[in-house]
Amino acid sequence: MKIHIRNGRLIDPASKTDKALDLFIAAGRIVGVGNTPAGFEANSVLDATGCIVCPGLVDLAARLREPGFEYRATLESEMAAAAAGGVTSLACPPDTDPVLDEPGLVEMLTHRARLPEFAHVHPVGALTTQLEGKALTEMAELSEAGCVAFGQANRAIVDTQVLLRAMMYAATFDFPVWLQAQDPFLARKGVAHDGEVAARLGLAGIPVAAETIALATILHLARETGARVHVTRISSAAGVEMIVAARAAGIAVTCDVAIHHLHLCEMDLGFFDAHARLDPPLRSQRDRDALRAGLASGAINALCSDHTPVDDDGKQMPFDEAEVGATGLELLLPLTLKWAREMKLPLVTALARVTSDPARILGVKAGSLGLGAAADICVFDPVAEFKVSRENLRSQGKNTPFLGYEFPGRVRYTLIDGHLAFDGTLS
Repeated sequence: MKIHIRNGRLIDPASKTDKALDLFIAAGRIVGVGNTPAGFEANSVLDATGCIVCPGLVDLAARLREPGFEYRATLESEMAAAAAGGVTSLACPPDTDPVLDEPGLVEMLTHRARLPEFAHVHPVGALTTQLEGKALTEMAELSEAGCVAFGQANRAIVDTQVLLRAMMYAATFDFPVWLQAQDPFLARKGVAHDGEVAARLGLAGIPVAAETIALATILHLARETGARVHVTRISSAAGVEMIVAARAAGIAVTCDVAIHHLHLCEMDLGFFDAHARLDPPLRSQRDRDALRAGLASGAINALCSDHTPVDDDGKQMPFDEAEVGATGLELLLPLTLKWAREMKLPLVTALARVTSDPARILGVKAGSLGLGAAADICVFDPVAEFKVSRENLRSQGKNTPFLGYEFPGRVRYTLIDGHLAFDGTLS
């Protein structure tokens, strides 16, 4: 299949390109940028007039809910959501049921995801068996099965000796270790940021210290072992400062932030809005502003959706009993664009945080529009608005704090390996 994408504004953060250029695709690869390759005759022409052509988005945190939680979402529903959101590669956390701690489970998931219209799935294997924080998994075997990194999702390793051994093992094979920084004892029974809003609503709080104390442990052990560490879903100004200082000291550490924490804060809990029940919790306005600035400066390396589909029964409960999480795959692009406009950032910089930068963290060949690269492409209209409604969301999880909002940034086409996985002009 030969495809010609014409009349678009091509933005490729990997090469810092921002220019009106046509794109030519054949056999699932990019074979021409700007100039028509010799003998090229397109089978299909996609008109990108008024649109931006960029690499497909790379999401570092998307729970697909398979295996084990199909009543919340299915692989088919979430892959449809990914394509509709322009996401062509994603990392899947290990907290499925059963947990991704055996090679067979990883192979089953990746095999199920091998359909032309499905995004590339990169599993994050469990660091410890059953995520219990006791016995290490067979990381080498899991890596051979397809795991790109190893982590605990949002479950902490309480025993620091186990964490030390895990990092030492990972460092031996140069496996990345992905960890959420949250002390389980300081966060115990907490459901919201430990601040004025939680106090007013009578909700149990999770202090910033829960993040910084856990982060200090992670960073110290990373320095001792030389492990490559990625801190997932940083949520506080103090946490960002610690990571910047650690990098200056020579520690190999990267981090990401979730789209919800980039735009919302504790004030958005309103009157017990369960849609805003997230992990880590939405923090203060100061923290939110620090996260926005940190992502702009590069102190925070990537932006992710933290996509966690929750069924209605899980959200239609009192705030402190509601399930944690929100849908995000289809919101990653419009919320990235919203942040870029508000921060007055060039699009080439903003799109890097959801394309080439997360691809680098994953260690995969994605997030680029160079010659010979896989034709994983997102074509979007930066002006056309996307309304966040239950009807418009393709994800089976319809719960998000942004329901009812309208954001500029509508995906027109998503291509995965040169296959047209989503055609927004038909909807």
